[in-house]
Amino acid sequence: MELRSAQQAVLQLLRTVAPADLSALLQWMRTTRDFDELTAENNDVILKSIAEDLRSCLPLETMLSSEHLAIRKLQEQPTPTVHVDAFLYDEDFIDSLCEKGKMSRNYCTVCGSHQTAPLGFISHSFSLMELKFIYHHVLPDLSGKILVDVGSRLGTVLYGGYLYSSAAHLYGVELNGDFCQLQEMVIQKYQFSDRIKVLHADICTQGSLLQNADVIIMNNVFEYFLNEAEQARAWEYISHNVRKQGSLLVTVPSLEESLSGLQTNIQLSSWVEELPLNYDVYPQMDIDREALEQIHLYRIL
Repeated sequence: MELRSAQQAVLQLLRTVAPADLSALLQWMRTTRDFDELTAENNDVILKSIAEDLRSCLPLETMLSSEHLAIRKLQEQPTPTVHVDAFLYDEDFIDSLCEKGKMSRNYCTVCGSHQTAPLGFISHSFSLMELKFIYHHVLPDLSGKILVDVGSRLGTVLYGGYLYSSAAHLYGVELNGDFCQLQEMVIQKYQFSDRIKVLHADICTQGSLLQNADVIIMNNVFEYFLNEAEQARAWEYISHNVRKQGSLLVTVPSLEESLSGLQTNIQLSSWVEELPLNYDVYPQMDIDREALEQIHLYRIL
């Protein structure tokens, strides 16, 4: 059936519904997840198309020259570490790049010898599987809710939220103007502007947004981009403003790990409670279980 014919058929069916039940039916259609299987494949295709668009705009390491501190911190890691964006490059894509000699999974421990060791990999974006895990298995129904992605970078959390959830508003707060421009490019091309808005701002200027958010997501948000004093300031600001009882906080890594070593007055036990997650929701699939276990969910007390 062609699109126009399908639209007419749906409208004709709705006209047969009892007037007293029409409102409830339309609300169910807006919020049900019964359509997930019908839409999931197309949503995956859209996200893969976005990844292809972004790959053409960025260097292989997906780091910009303006990210001075992040580049230096990568270079200072005890084990040689490279940034490979998990949204842009899945395992199969990395394997193909290695086969072509454009990337390596190992580094030489003694230059010129065959003594090699695995490189460390870090990503500042969620992979497609991680996005689906978050929106399908970590978060509840987001109908009418406000979601804020702190440090939205490429915007992957926002695009995933648009396609995989019914969140009313998805806000990305990003300090780097270059990444804001990339996000705006995607938003306009894929017509996401009715629900997604990107703010070029320091999160420490967004108190009102944080106070009203129902869900806040933070993925490797500060460690590589701020010094320790700035990290402590940002976390203090967030803990002061994210106080809406029952709102949810999704973090990678855990709050305990992010705050360890920082000088803050944050008392986690009086601010949040961690909620258990089921990491075994894809038992038949070859997934990165370790990556999923880095995702933590908290409820604001």
